[in-house]
Amino acid sequence: MVDVSIIGAGVAGLCMATEIAARGGTVHLYDREAAIGEHACSWWAGGMLAPFCEGESAEEPVVRLGQESIDWWDTHAGGVERNGSLVLAMGRDQSELKRFARRTSNFDHVSGDFIAEKEPDLEGRFNAGLFFGSEAHLTPRVALSALSEKLATKGIHVQTSSAPEQTTIDCRGLSAKDALTDLRGVKGEMLVLKCPDITLSRPVRLLHPRIPLYIVPRGDGVFMLGATMIEATERSRITARSMLELLSAAYALHPAFGEAEILEIGVDARPAFPDNLPRIRKRGDVIYANGLYRHGFLLAPALARMTADYLFEGKRPEVMDED
Repeated sequence: MVDVSIIGAGVAGLCMATEIAARGGTVHLYDREAAIGEHACSWWAGGMLAPFCEGESAEEPVVRLGQESIDWWDTHAGGVERNGSLVLAMGRDQSELKRFARRTSNFDHVSGDFIAEKEPDLEGRFNAGLFFGSEAHLTPRVALSALSEKLATKGIHVQTSSAPEQTTIDCRGLSAKDALTDLRGVKGEMLVLKCPDITLSRPVRLLHPRIPLYIVPRGDGVFMLGATMIEATERSRITARSMLELLSAAYALHPAFGEAEILEIGVDARPAFPDNLPRIRKRGDVIYANGLYRHGFLLAPALARMTADYLFEGKRPEVMDED
């Protein structure tokens, strides 16, 4: 009988609890806060389920394992929008579009007419782009709440007391640096904008040599705009340069974003190992599942699946290593 305590109720911990409970295991879930909120790094995520786009800068396992995420989230949380991803570049940055195409797969080269058909508000602004039709996106806070609520129907609630002495899965993210000394923080900064004059149906990536932008629709004229990657563990204040460049990039995508209202500024530090790939490590009765970097919603399902395979079947995860 699998009976585990999971520490950390962000995207990694909730996916882990969901996967193990779905297989009939007993789960006890612990976090420093009783409810999902901005204390968790995953609260500020983009929610793009875009494994092929991530191949532009990520290693092969991210592309392969990330392909599990779309069906997993659809099954366990719902709310997945399967509208694909659109990658664009301004005229002066067309070389960036060619470079992106060389480093990725599973896309179509598309014309300005195609872009206008898919996203009418971008009509006439771009002559060419890349369309990744098999990709998807979700709203992270809605998805996390859905997992939490489904776990609650099974009697699994987030507890704020200390975890008991039993088999433990540590999903604390950067807080686990006390045990995982090679874990580092990568600061990410994002904005939530209100711009009712613009409608988008899918994530759009605007390539730029200095700060690639992605913008993800949340509905009702709300958009998530992100995100930076800064080697720093500071997790509360956005830099002036990041704010200026994110907003400038949004304005370049469409001038209407110049009139947008800034609803939220999100800053946190993502947990990452030196190669930016996740790890599963076992020390005594503790299993550490960590290092999701910028791929939390994309890779947490695969990390949970591999951990559950290990607990239920004794199958060694491909991302398990020795510290």
